[in-house]
Amino acid sequence: MDAYERHKKFVHDYILYYGGKIEDFRRSGANDKTDLDVIRENHRFLWNEEDEADMNWEKRLAKKYYDKLFKEYCIADLSRYKENKFGFRWRHEKEVISGKGQFSCGNKHCDENEGLKSWEVNFGYIEHGEKRNALVKLRLCPECSHKLNFHHRRKEVKTCKKRGTAAQNSKEPKHKKRKLSRSAKKKSKKKTRKDQVSSDDSGNSDKDSDDSSAEDGPSEADSLKGPLREADEKSREEEFHEYFQDLFL
Repeated sequence: MDAYERHKKFVHDYILYYGGKIEDFRRSGANDKTDLDVIRENHRFLWNEEDEADMNWEKRLAKKYYDKLFKEYCIADLSRYKENKFGFRWRHEKEVISGKGQFSCGNKHCDENEGLKSWEVNFGYIEHGEKRNALVKLRLCPECSHKLNFHHRRKEVKTCKKRGTAAQNSKEPKHKKRKLSRSAKKKSKKKTRKDQVSSDDSGNSDKDSDDSSAEDGPSEADSLKGPLREADEKSREEEFHEYFQDLFL
């Protein structure tokens, strides 16, 4: 017998030996709760240490569901934007795989994927009778961005590419100064060699010309150091940093 057949047998045996009616064992269904009902009653947008102090099985179930959510970007409900009321929730696994909220608009009623912008919003909400605040980030298309900023403009999150290029530009003059100083030294040495050639006789001029040509090439110390790094060349760490910046924004 399966669990339901075994349950009916137990009920039948109870009525047979102790009396009663089968109607007394029928469930009304009014007090029945599913796992989804329990999660909705005990769900929290953000959990803190105080929320995890007294954990019963209902809270543990809601916390387990919360741990499976992805909290990088939010999904927004902008249907009441004219009243300055917004709804935010975290993304679940299927939305992350499809790119909803990151590579397409974060408004749950919009699927636009062109001209997306990242916004930071101070989300104020009331949860279990307590007022809380959370700084959330979401990606919206131009039309939904206008809805978000209908009453006042929020903070736009921009990429960090400009910082990387500024750091590279600040490094470029140093390399140029080194190259210029070395070239200036070589030119000064050439001038001294030319002055010596003009003052000495013809026999010594051939020897000086050979010395000057030898100094034009790279020195032994420079050859041991290896080739100079170009100003535009990027290290492996910088390339990984730019890649991850583009991936998360």
